[in-house]
Amino acid sequence: MNIAMFETEEWERQACVHLEPHNRLRYVGEPLDSRNAADFSDAEVASPFVNSRLDASVLSNFPRLKLIATRSTGYDHIDLQYCRTHGIVVSNVPDYGDSTVAEHVFALLLAVARNLVDAVERTRRGRFTQTGLRGFELRDRMIGVVGTGRIGLRVIEIARGFGMNVLCYDLQPNNEAATRLNFAYTTLDQLLSDADVVTLHVPATSGTQRMLSDREFSRMKPGAILINTARGNIVDVEAMVRALADGRLRAAGLDVLPQEPLIREEAAIFHQDAVRDAEDFKALVANHVLLRFPNVIVTPHNAYNTDAALERIISTTLANIDAFMQGTPQNVVSLH
Repeated sequence: MNIAMFETEEWERQACVHLEPHNRLRYVGEPLDSRNAADFSDAEVASPFVNSRLDASVLSNFPRLKLIATRSTGYDHIDLQYCRTHGIVVSNVPDYGDSTVAEHVFALLLAVARNLVDAVERTRRGRFTQTGLRGFELRDRMIGVVGTGRIGLRVIEIARGFGMNVLCYDLQPNNEAATRLNFAYTTLDQLLSDADVVTLHVPATSGTQRMLSDREFSRMKPGAILINTARGNIVDVEAMVRALADGRLRAAGLDVLPQEPLIREEAAIFHQDAVRDAEDFKALVANHVLLRFPNVIVTPHNAYNTDAALERIISTTLANIDAFMQGTPQNVVSLH
């Protein structure tokens, strides 16, 4: 089979050696998008990462494509409707970064709670003043966990270790986990009004897009902290800027933003397919405003990025490809 691996690093090529004797593999350092899709039109298997954009305009360049083996849990970068219509199987990596992402949640939370970035920058400049660096303890604070899948549950376990109280919201409550970890479910509005910290762990779907907007920020406890390691479009970024500007939000720790590919490569903004409408442009402007708030920490979609997690990603992806070739696809994503 012709297999195209996108966004690859050298160590990933070494992991794919067992596929090479009987297949034609091409390794591409760049994401798959409309600018390079035609170069790989003979691919029967494509393995992208999260920065690739596999919408209908891109996928239409692949008449022979049979499998998309994304090296991620999320699949909002793939047009599932197009895939179903054209008989393309999509598989993902459902379980690789529970602890990895959950630990990053607390890296962000501790950084904003204790003003670590400002503190480190001061001491590097030889300033040892503590003015403006007063933080707050996590113990006895209420953390609101939105989404209680694998990552959300690991966040709860860690939060308990810090002595935090826990409230959760999920459309499909896990009552067994609630009993085991001693937490309660409530409505989203109640969670927002009670939580000192809100952390998001829901997938990107039509139902979660802009899940937090002006209405939700207005219901948040004054001085609350928002942590988002899920997907950027879950939060209305303009509403978040307003909440930070008026003090409703004390701080935010973000690993994801809307329009991430354009933020990574600013020149891409001027590509004809990049910014589709005024809303895209407004989101980009709001993202750049966020980067300048002193009480906001943004990391570059890096929560997954540990040695152990990356090894799990590539091993599961290769297993997905092997299973498909053997006629028994696994970890298949369905259109909801």
